Amino acid sequence: MTIARRPRRTPHERAARSGTLAARRADAKAPLSPASLLQLMRLASPSLPVGGFSYSEGLESAVDAALVVDEAGAQRWLVDQLRLGLARADLPIVGRALAAWRRGDAAHVDALNRWFATTRETGELLRQAEQMGRSLALWLRHRGDADERVARLEALQPAPTWPIAFALAAADSAASARDVLVAFAGSWGENMAQAAIKAVPLGQAAAQRILAALAAAIPTRVDAALRCPTGDMQAFTPMLAILSAQHEEQYSRLFRS
Repeated sequence: MTIARRPRRTPHERAARSGTLAARRADAKAPLSPASLLQLMRLASPSLPVGGFSYSEGLESAVDAALVVDEAGAQRWLVDQLRLGLARADLPIVGRALAAWRRGDAAHVDALNRWFATTRETGELLRQAEQMGRSLALWLRHRGDADERVARLEALQPAPTWPIAFALAAADSAASARDVLVAFAGSWGENMAQAAIKAVPLGQAAAQRILAALAAAIPTRVDAALRCPTGDMQAFTPMLAILSAQHEEQYSRLFRS
């Protein structure tokens, strides 16, 4: 009887298998290690040099139109944006991109990046996604690691977008998809609370209460995003799109357009 030898895996196949096994371990119920927790905290930090603090994502126009005039209005606005925007587009994309990076599926990463870029409803939102994606790609390159995936990220067309870049930055951690999505949403919440402080304006105590409301809502929205079928993913927030388009021509602005 002849025993067939198992074919030797290429370096790319070994890397992809390693990434898949890491993802399985990460999505187990093991507690997050301090190293992985610190990696996610660094990615979620407002000090990450990607410029997220310079965008209001329509909030400045909502204030200008008197749709948001106080702390309660800002809190409702951002919780709704989390529920109707991030949970149906950004968060599902991060989860899928994280899995694709970990298994070495470059074609799927490219498809996800194109979907996200195509579904940005205004030029302002597209430019934000691309600028933050490029900035994070540059940060990843400057870490000094020889990682061919960073070159793949930078080559994405029309440009690397923020959720795809964030997923790569988190891919080598042992964090679960849920932990990565919570960090992504938390980063968004920090930036938007700072935007509310400047635009409404609000005090620091009010911003902390808004962050507490977002922190209470984020886990449920993350769980919904992880369960979201591909066919249910969408970027359809008409009022936010109108306000973002108006912001591009707003006479006086604190935030980038």
